Amino acid sequence: MTTQHTSGSTSAAPTKIITTNTGRILRVSADAEAAVTTPAAPAKPQVDPARRADVLFRVRRDEGHEISAWWMIGAFLATSGLVILLLSGVPGVA
Repeated sequence: MTTQHTSGSTSAAPTKIITTNTGRILRVSADAEAAVTTPAAPAKPQVDPARRADVLFRVRRDEGHEISAWWMIGAFLATSGLVILLLSGVPGVA
């Protein structure tokens, strides 16, 4: 994980750019970092948006547990093969 400090305009708070091991780039402001380090009153637990009842297929995975691109390639090939197989049974097509 690498960290880089930035200094933009004078009106904006300085930010820290963090690159995780998987290549995600996170921008953390100094104000947000200070708010995290100071203890605050216990807040109600936040609900993960990916776990809402109206979300069917979206899953928030842990860092480094992203889905492999080969699954998407395999799904494309399987779907293409199924379409070709089904269309080969249609009479009058070429």
